[in-house]
Amino acid sequence: MTTPVVAKLEFSYRDSDFRVYSANTGFGLPTHSHLVDHVTFCLAGSCRVTVGGKTFVLTDDSRPVVLPANIPHEIEALEDGTVFINILPS
Repeated sequence: MTTPVVAKLEFSYRDSDFRVYSANTGFGLPTHSHLVDHVTFCLAGSCRVTVGGKTFVLTDDSRPVVLPANIPHEIEALEDGTVFINILPS
């Protein structure tokens, strides 16, 4: 089970909200959903993203993953010092 973490930095730019997370192994965002599509990507370390029954491992070399509206998803850090960003429409 993923232990919840709060964003280290949150800001809005143009029509998007950016949420930057720093998480150690086992921490992240437990299963939840949103009313809007958004994307997530990893800047450092690695994280497991589960969405719509599919699981992806993201690293700093990975492309962003789209998290569709109303589909439960979860993001969990796989190593200490993982940094990931979620970008949502404002």
